[in-house]
Amino acid sequence: MMGMQQRPQRSLFHYDINIDKRVRSNHPLRKVSEVIDFDFIYQEVNECYGHNGNVSVPPPVILKLMLLLIF
Repeated sequence: MMGMQQRPQRSLFHYDINIDKRVRSNHPLRKVSEVIDFDFIYQEVNECYGHNGNVSVPPPVILKLMLLLIF
């Protein structure tokens, strides 16, 4: 089953570490995130997922992780 992303994560773990404070404001991935709405991926890959079984990692998260490999 395809997982769905609930809400953006602003804190890392349960500590007082804020991701927005840790990543510089001019980081290239921030610009990518502002320009691209990754929700289109759900429609593109919907037919590839079954309707039973364990819930997967949300497809936009997988694509964002692949972008991290580039930067």
